[in-house]
Amino acid sequence: MTTRQPPTPAAFDHRMAVFDTDDGFVAAALPFLGEGLAAPGEPPPVAIADPRNLDLLRDALGGDAKDVTCIPHTDWYTGSAANAVAQAASYLTAHAGPGGRIHLLMEPVWSGRAGRSTRETTEWIRYEALANLLFAPMATTALCAYDTRTAGPAVVAAARRTHPGTDVYQDPLRLTAELDALPLPLPPAGAQPLAEPHAAAVQAWAEARGLPAADAELFATAVAETAAALAPLDGTALLWGEAPACVCELRSARPVGDPLAGFVPPPPNGAEPVPGLWYARQVCAYVDIRDEAGGATVRLQYA
Repeated sequence: MTTRQPPTPAAFDHRMAVFDTDDGFVAAALPFLGEGLAAPGEPPPVAIADPRNLDLLRDALGGDAKDVTCIPHTDWYTGSAANAVAQAASYLTAHAGPGGRIHLLMEPVWSGRAGRSTRETTEWIRYEALANLLFAPMATTALCAYDTRTAGPAVVAAARRTHPGTDVYQDPLRLTAELDALPLPLPPAGAQPLAEPHAAAVQAWAEARGLPAADAELFATAVAETAAALAPLDGTALLWGEAPACVCELRSARPVGDPLAGFVPPPPNGAEPVPGLWYARQVCAYVDIRDEAGGATVRLQYA
C-alpha cells in the first residue's frame, strides 16, 4: 500500500475585482464566494464590505447567505495599514483552515473618504503590495473589491500594480522601494531636539502639545521601543507638531534594511512584550523609514 503525501498548500492567491455598479459588485462577489463554499474542508467564506453591499450579497445568496460570514468593512479597517495586517493575521489564526485556507472578499473603506490624502493612499498601496510577501506562506484566497465610484481611478490604477493577476503587477519590493524613493520633508526649524528619547520625556512633551495622557503614553512608548530597536542611534531625536499629529524623528547608525520591518507580527512567546517597530506601526498612523548611506531615518507620526 502506497502512502500519499498531502498536497503542498497553494500560495497566497491575491485577486482584484474592479466595478462601478451594484450589479458589478454582485457579479464579482458571487462566483468568488461560491468558490469558497464549494472548497472541500474549508471554513465558510468571509465577505468584508460596505454594509450596503453586504445587504446586496445576502439577497443574491439567498439560502447560502447563512453559510457566509459577513463583516462590515468599517469594523475591519479601523486604523492604519499595519492595523489591517494585524487584523488579517489574527483572523486567519483564529478562523482559517489548515495552512490558512479560507476565501476572503475584502472591500477597503473608501466611501465617505473622498478627501483621503495622498499619504493615506500611499500607505494603503504599500499594504496591498506587502500583503503578497506577508501572507505568501498562507493558502488564503483574497479578492480585493474596488469600486471606482468611491476609490477613484488613480487609486484603482495604483492598486492594480499590487495584484499578481493584473497586466501591470509589480514586484512588491520594487514597488515599495519606489514609494520610499520620495525624500521625507525636512523637519521644521522649530523642532525640539532630545538627546535621549526616554518615554517620560517624550510623554511630557506630547502632553504639552495637547495629546491626552493616554495617547501621549502610547506615543512615548512607541518612540522608546523604536529607539531600542534602532540602537545605536545616531545623534539626537527631533520632536515637532501639535496634537494629534505629534511627530518624532530618530536616526539610526545602521540601515533598517527590511521593507517588512514592523509589519510582521512578533512570535507569541512573550520574549518581547513591546516589540519595537511592530508596536510603533500599531500605535502610530504613519511610520516612515528611509535607509540612507551609513544609517536610517525613522519618523513616527501619532495621527
